[in-house]
Amino acid sequence: MRIRLFVLIPLFFVISLSGKAQVKINFTEYDLNNGLHVILHQDKTAPIVAISVLYHVGSKNEQKGKTGFAHFLERLMFAGTKDIKPGQYYELVRDAGGELNANTSQDRTIFYEVLPSNQLDLGLWLESERMQYLKIDSSSVETTRKIIQQERMRRFTNQPYGDVLQQIFKHSYKVYPYGWVPLEPAQYVDHASIDEIKNFYNTYYVPNNATLSIAGNIDIDQTKKLVNEYFENIPKGANEIIRPSAVEPIQNKEIIDTVYESVKFPAVIEAYHIPAFTNKEFFSIYMIANLLSSGKDSGLYKSLVEDRHLAQQVEAYSFGLEAPGLFVTLGVANKDVDPNVLEIALNKDMDKIKNQLISKGELQELKNLIASRFVDANSSQAGLAENLAEFHALYGNTDLINTNLQSYLSITPKDIKNAAEKFLQKNNRVVLYYLPVSSQSNMGGN
Repeated sequence: MRIRLFVLIPLFFVISLSGKAQVKINFTEYDLNNGLHVILHQDKTAPIVAISVLYHVGSKNEQKGKTGFAHFLERLMFAGTKDIKPGQYYELVRDAGGELNANTSQDRTIFYEVLPSNQLDLGLWLESERMQYLKIDSSSVETTRKIIQQERMRRFTNQPYGDVLQQIFKHSYKVYPYGWVPLEPAQYVDHASIDEIKNFYNTYYVPNNATLSIAGNIDIDQTKKLVNEYFENIPKGANEIIRPSAVEPIQNKEIIDTVYESVKFPAVIEAYHIPAFTNKEFFSIYMIANLLSSGKDSGLYKSLVEDRHLAQQVEAYSFGLEAPGLFVTLGVANKDVDPNVLEIALNKDMDKIKNQLISKGELQELKNLIASRFVDANSSQAGLAENLAEFHALYGNTDLINTNLQSYLSITPKDIKNAAEKFLQKNNRVVLYYLPVSSQSNMGGN
């Protein structure tokens, strides 16, 4: 599973840095009778094909107190079907000269295979099998639980600050179901019944909640026939697909908390509520994150790490989500640096964005950087297939893959200043101090 700490909006660069237009990404899209949305993109430059299936389900589709199903199902969907034995997904794709993976976010779960183009049938069969015939029994469920336990050991036990993501969202959301993330140290699904797991699967992992995207060296007409062969007869889901309708109330007071963990150096994390990724103001916030934290020449690194030696690590992230997300800054203090001193310096640097316009040169550098990342996001057939699916399922318009970059290129210095003034305010944030457990003992447990 991949959890994105820094969300890069996957867009295609339609205007090059020299101002020359790039070739438009052409695609064909349609729906099957069972509701499966299909997107096909032909590119014969290399003999490969990428197949992705995006299910519009993530951790936000879980109920409060009954969490962990989305990530669990992602893992379980590699455990086999009535015709595919445990472990065979990897073996079949590897033996065909391909690769595969999957990841889950708060908003969606996606599976993909990259194969030689003459193995298109194999990839479609694998995805159709788990969409219709997933094996959910005591053996597959307990095996998946052991796999997730090992993943938790790597993430939460053996990694300093490993639960930062969980703590940020838990403190930031009281109503909307972003208050938990796909993987946490303990979740309800650890003890859920097989019937509960089956119900989650039968509700969300169905053709009418999925987007199949295929990109690469394909014949469009032949691929349509294959898609129909493998997917047309999969029944439409019978359960109601529930979308969260709650609205997170506006935060009007700063929230401060301390987390004591086995870390060597204190850390300061600040999380601000921001708009959803389709909102124009999010584009400005995304650019602020890059301004502050893109490489060693960025504002925060140069100021706090190189010049003043207050931090050994400093980052800024924009969590662009389907519902309003978060802008997060994280600083790990240098040896013997008081985290309060680091926080004051961090906020002082951020205040500069609220109090003065960035220069045209800085803005152009930002646009060049973002444009380069957008090119990279679609430089592989796997990335292109995933991005096409996401634009359809999460943005509601597949053709934004050709047009949405302009929203970023049109941002002005005033837009950035206005967004910083509006959202990067003290009463709109959560502040978390990560302190070594030894400091709690020294304070007498207070």
